Parts: sequence; C-alpha cells; structure tokens
Amino acid sequence: MRIISRRTLREFWSRQGRRDSEVPLRAWFAEVRQASWRTPADVKAAHRNASFVGGDRVVFDIGGNKYRLVVAVKYSAQIVFIRFVGTHADYDGIDAQEVQAMDIKPIRNERQHRAALKEIERLWAAKPGTPAHDRLEVLATLVEDFEEKHHPVLPPDPVAAIRFRMEQLGLDRKALEPSIGSRARVSEVLSGRRRLTLDMIRRLHAQLGIPADVLLTS
Repeated sequence: MRIISRRTLREFWSRQGRRDSEVPLRAWFAEVRQASWRTPADVKAAHRNASFVGGDRVVFDIGGNKYRLVVAVKYSAQIVFIRFVGTHADYDGIDAQEVQAMDIKPIRNERQHRAALKEIERLWAAKPGTPAHDRLEVLATLVEDFEEKHHPVLPPDPVAAIRFRMEQLGLDRKALEPSIGSRARVSEVLSGRRRLTLDMIRRLHAQLGIPADVLLTS
C-alpha cells in the first residue's frame, strides 16, 4: 500500500509526551506498506482490533489502545491516506468520517506538499477509470516520492515489530513458540537477549506476516 502522509505520523510522535507512540506507529507503517489490501476483510484479517467507520475509514488501536489512528483506504488505487492520529480523548472529539485545483508537477517544497494533500482529499471519492481517479493516483505517487526523501519513516526493530503483530492479532507469547522455540527462548528474544536466527525469521514471516526485511534489521 502507498501511505500518505507519513509526515502526520512523524509530527505526532515528535510531540512532547507522545514519544512512546513512535515504535508502534513505525511498526504499523512497515506492515501496511508491505500489504496489498483489496477489501476491508483483508484489513481485518491482519488487524483484528481495526474498526470501520463510514465507507472508507479504518480506525486502528495503537500502543496498547493508548492511541487511535484513522486512515482512509482507497482499495482501487492501493492508497492509505492518514487522516488523524491522537489519544483516545482526542479521538472522541472528532468525526472520523469527515476527517476533504492544483497543477500536476513534481513536489519540491512543503507548500506544494500541503497543496497536493488538499487536492488528494478533494479527489478521494473519484471512481476508477475516470480522469479524476487517474489524477488522484498521479498525485499520490508524487506525494509518496516527496515524503520518501523529506519525511522518511525508519523501520522498527524486530522485537518491536513482533510485539506489534502480537498485539494486532491478540496473541500471547505461547503462540510464538512454533516459530521461535521454547518459552525460555521466546522470552530471550522478546527481551532482546537473543538475536533472531534466519530460521526464526523465516518462520515468523510465514506465521505473522511481518516483512522479512524488518525482521532482518539489526
């Protein structure tokens, strides 16, 4: 999936008192970027605690239910548009269903970036096969390219990625034993005292769907 605007995530976790959101948000980003959602059922299969609001909004619980992340998903274009991230109290104060012309050209600065995001919001309801939908896809590509260079989101460390996947699937430590080994070995991996082996990485990738490149990060 193409994710915009990652800048929203970076600005949120950089705030005082919100630093603890960085690791789970980076884990969410790494997973979703590797996903290929075609229907809401695909989202639900990977994120059991996700909820759906309106036609295209998905709400994720992040960081052990401390934070809420609201995105709009354009399945036809494989775009995830981040609309809101905040605490549960912040979320209670918004309407998740609401949280809506520029020339198409390379995005070179933050002003053009903001304008492109505004235009994407205006075009969000465009139907596949229409000029507006084509414009939406081109703008998403330009925004993604700009954000790759100016607002990169680094992958999480492997343990954070595993813990995030456990949280999203509602798994306990015992569920990791087929991939990692004994209960003691699972404890060593999750505490950072033991590194993942290549066999563990292969099994975790197959069992949990965590991108292999994330698990290989040292």
